[in-house]
Amino acid sequence: MATAFSVPELDFELLSRYGVAGPRYTSYPTAPQFTEAFTGADLLQEIHRSDRLDNPPPLSLYFHLPFCESVCFYCGCNVTFTADRSRPAAYLKTLYREMDLLRPQLSANREVVQLHWGGGTPTFFAPQELGELIAAIKERFLFSADSELGIEVDPRETNAEHLKVLGKAGFNRLSVGIQDFDDDVQRAVNRIQSEEQTRAVIEEGRANGMRSVSVDLMYGLPKQSRASFVRTLDRVLALAPDRLALFNFAYLPEMIRHQKAIKPEELPSPQEKLAIFRYAVERLLGEGYVYIGMDHFAKADDDLCRAQREGNLYRNFQGYSTHAGCDLLAFGVSSISSLGRVYAQNHKNIHQYTDAINAAKPATARGLLLNDDDLLRREIIMRLMCDFELDIGKVETQFGIKFAEYFASSLTSLEDMQRDGLLTVGSDKIVVLPTGRFLIRNIAMCFDAYLKAGQNRFSKTV
Repeated sequence: MATAFSVPELDFELLSRYGVAGPRYTSYPTAPQFTEAFTGADLLQEIHRSDRLDNPPPLSLYFHLPFCESVCFYCGCNVTFTADRSRPAAYLKTLYREMDLLRPQLSANREVVQLHWGGGTPTFFAPQELGELIAAIKERFLFSADSELGIEVDPRETNAEHLKVLGKAGFNRLSVGIQDFDDDVQRAVNRIQSEEQTRAVIEEGRANGMRSVSVDLMYGLPKQSRASFVRTLDRVLALAPDRLALFNFAYLPEMIRHQKAIKPEELPSPQEKLAIFRYAVERLLGEGYVYIGMDHFAKADDDLCRAQREGNLYRNFQGYSTHAGCDLLAFGVSSISSLGRVYAQNHKNIHQYTDAINAAKPATARGLLLNDDDLLRREIIMRLMCDFELDIGKVETQFGIKFAEYFASSLTSLEDMQRDGLLTVGSDKIVVLPTGRFLIRNIAMCFDAYLKAGQNRFSKTV
């Protein structure tokens, strides 16, 4: 289990050397390994298998609400850009039909302990529509008394009525997109959002029962500099968020068409980008935030920190979670379910998704049935990314292997990292050292059996 640590000396040369393309490991195997040979029938079979267990796991629900009125040039999410405010009503009907298709496959007493709405911009939907959606979900699913309900919001699309409806429905976690407060950066990425708008949404959210507020920032954006980000971070910290995500901007214009609107000559140099990252880390840790891992920070009394201290932290497609061991059932276009041995992703095209549900079929477009090696490597990567250490003996007992023999090539790959002071490797434990925590993706990559071909594109690890 992870322990607190002092601010490490983040060496520029070292970070530069390890700044390579690599997965974020919201799943293992990662989404590029999903195959169209996996079908909705495979998903239903795994739902039935899970439901028949003596002690079925609780449920985590995710709903993808994909609409945005305008494009943020940095965005890599599955989004439908539209100014047509009538579209959410039709989409909600499809979500209701999808729930009616999958809910009967589960026992009535399976409790929901976590619900998350992402996008897109969920608050593109009118307050009344969001109220109808949460009512429809609660009609179909049983929620635990202490369930966690979270939503991602864009302050430009969120008003007081949205937050009143959400608060009344029991939402208690608010994730607020910011990225950067600098005027030049905002114009360069086509997201004009004032500090006043953002503060109003956060204050209104807290007044309506949001006990945890997280904000998203991004480094490496066009027109960004260390000096400008110092000012942005001053303004963000004045909002006193409970959690903060500092994402590395992945510039992939050949894969994400609208990123072509970003002028590459306006991006900060690699040296400036790392200077922004280094300053932000040192500032946040100096302000008392705890580094959870993978770009995420939280106040010491936050549930994420508590889960990490207790060894209960988990990663899923929405990032770090306090609810390990859940079956994640996802609804909506492009959403990904994770149950037991399977991942199942819905169609990314909204018309194909709608057509499948209207035909009373799961909208599964692709997925994966994990083999024993996948399960073993998933557990190792999960524990390293959540705990910053790995109990080798526990893995050997759980999976019936001899670690040093099974992972001989992985251990060889770790030797340079050990010499660079990123981790220590013993006969009974792998421990990630302070600097290594910021390069945890690189460490996890040593246990990834699918990276050798190198044909997939990922964001840089730093």
